[in-house]
Amino acid sequence: MTSITIFASFLYLPQYLGSFLPSLDALLSTQGIMVMLLVAYAGAMWMFLTSAPKVHTVMVSDLDIARQFYENVLNLPAADIPLQYYYNYEQTLGATGMDPLYLSATPELAANPRMSNNNDGLWYQLKKNTQLHVISGASFGYKNRERHVCFDRECLEEVLMRVQARRLKYKVRRQKPLNFLVKDFQERIIEMAEVAN
Repeated sequence: MTSITIFASFLYLPQYLGSFLPSLDALLSTQGIMVMLLVAYAGAMWMFLTSAPKVHTVMVSDLDIARQFYENVLNLPAADIPLQYYYNYEQTLGATGMDPLYLSATPELAANPRMSNNNDGLWYQLKKNTQLHVISGASFGYKNRERHVCFDRECLEEVLMRVQARRLKYKVRRQKPLNFLVKDFQERIIEMAEVAN
């Protein structure tokens, strides 16, 4: 092949590539701009959702005692509220289908001011990209024992590992669903219970 033939084929290359690429008019049309905006929005949402931390929620019977337990006993660092929680969407999900394990059987305990509906709750960093959200709403356990309930077994396993690492007194009562007792520094017994779906 001579150099003239190679040069001649090179001259036709931009026209050949141009047939696959959209023209400038198509890109700047209303439809083209809308498609580009949708693609940019999808990319931004994908980046937001993949970088968002995993959040475990634990419902407790007393938020003040839970604060002492998670901060002083387990020594969990406070965490910033993730962006996806600013609009309070978790309180609107399934609010009508509340699990009876969370609710108190006696009206006087349900009216207890210690179980006030604090929408903010407490936020702790459990692992690098995992946070713990502690909210009020669980019923008291046997003999008004402090109770922490969670739907996520992985969350309670992380808390149990933290309890073991801190060398606290604990007793595993059941493996499935996971249920264990922990003594804090004030000798209060806290029941950690997994809610089986």
